[in-house]
Amino acid sequence: MVTAFSYSTSTTVVKPTLLADKRSKYKADAGLNDVQEPITSAPPEVRQIIERVLQAEKDKLYMKIPRSINDDILRIIKDAVQ
Repeated sequence: MVTAFSYSTSTTVVKPTLLADKRSKYKADAGLNDVQEPITSAPPEVRQIIERVLQAEKDKLYMKIPRSINDDILRIIKDAVQ
């Protein structure tokens, strides 16, 4: 049996050996600006679609089971294309 905890004298040290969560090294140094870069560099039409979709998702957050979000997103995209 593998122990997941190791106790030292002053503080509790947790050494996860059984259920280790290894983080990806892919873009480990990416900051918030790098994440938002595709949105900020998008054309105004695309940025408007993204903002409307995000607002539609925020409006559904209070619901226990958000319904028809896909229909709302589809309607937003159709409105922008026309």
